[in-house]
Amino acid sequence: METKNQKSKRKVYKKKRYALPVAIIVLLIVLRLSLPTIVKNYVNDVLANIPGYSGAVEDIDISLLRGAYVIHNLKLNKVDAGSEVPYLDLERTDISLEWKSLFKGKIVGEVIMTKPVFIYVFEDQQSGDEADIDDWTKALTDLIPIDINHLEIVNGKAAFVEVTADPTIDLNMHDINLIADNLRNVISQERNLPSHVKGTAISIGNGKVNLEGRLNLVKQIPDMDMSFSLENTDMGALNDFTSHYAGIDFAEGNFNLYSELAIADGFLKGYIKPMLKDSKLIEKKDNFFEKLWEGFVGFFKFVLKNQKTDTLATKIPLEGDLTQVKSKVFPAIFNIFKNAWISGFKGIVDDEVEFEDATQEVDAIEAKKKEND
Repeated sequence: METKNQKSKRKVYKKKRYALPVAIIVLLIVLRLSLPTIVKNYVNDVLANIPGYSGAVEDIDISLLRGAYVIHNLKLNKVDAGSEVPYLDLERTDISLEWKSLFKGKIVGEVIMTKPVFIYVFEDQQSGDEADIDDWTKALTDLIPIDINHLEIVNGKAAFVEVTADPTIDLNMHDINLIADNLRNVISQERNLPSHVKGTAISIGNGKVNLEGRLNLVKQIPDMDMSFSLENTDMGALNDFTSHYAGIDFAEGNFNLYSELAIADGFLKGYIKPMLKDSKLIEKKDNFFEKLWEGFVGFFKFVLKNQKTDTLATKIPLEGDLTQVKSKVFPAIFNIFKNAWISGFKGIVDDEVEFEDATQEVDAIEAKKKEND
């Protein structure tokens, strides 16, 4: 028969046996409840350590079942910015594991940004010191320490704003929807373009924007092979810009822009092809010199316009180091006359610039440097 002392020892043993699991469960609950705060503090620390910029997030949600965390209202701006407009304002950023790849033995992530806003205020970005070129890549890899297999932007907005211009210039795009696959978070010096990008948007003046190409995003200067088109933009919506920089306003007109760009190791090769169709200037009662300038512009617009298609256009080649990109003036001038009198430019991307064009230029430059050493 069990003694009283033995019964007492058995009760103590049972209590100890259940104490450890209970303690572990309590610890996990406390950790789960504190995890959003821990992650929020980590994200804020990463944003605070980008030189020249200050940023913070409002809240973090954690979903352990999805292997995800959601960042709410991430804002980033320059430290010495004169305006209070955030440089980046990300309403919702969902960062999660891609389970279908996990089952195949690959640990990769998905990032979905809902209603992100990027606003480049000219005056803010011209003030203070420039941030180190690789600061943003370090922040990206710190926040997402795994490869990104899928990036999606839903209903985004981007704008270029010049506050001190009169009137204020606000060139913007809205309804930005973009998908990028097979992004990488590892900085590589190899010349490959692993990521495919495709996006659409609506510009100021209801123009249709299309972007497509391949790139290597996480380099100090991303390598890329991209094509871009902007079609059927109402010129009247651009009057603030044209009035400020050229002193002219349009009563009507249709603006289109086509471009291809290839970048390899910081060397750019490509072109931009602006086209203006069915345009008409506003006649204003300005002073003598303003009217003289408008007459000058109107005369050359008539002389250099392709009369059959009613199109004024040129094609401007771009080539060189990204920090010293210069358009070729004489080819640009020649192309104006070519469009007017020889053959009108087609309103399409010409599909004539490849990534290999940029890499060949880089190799030629390196070879020349070696010869001179």
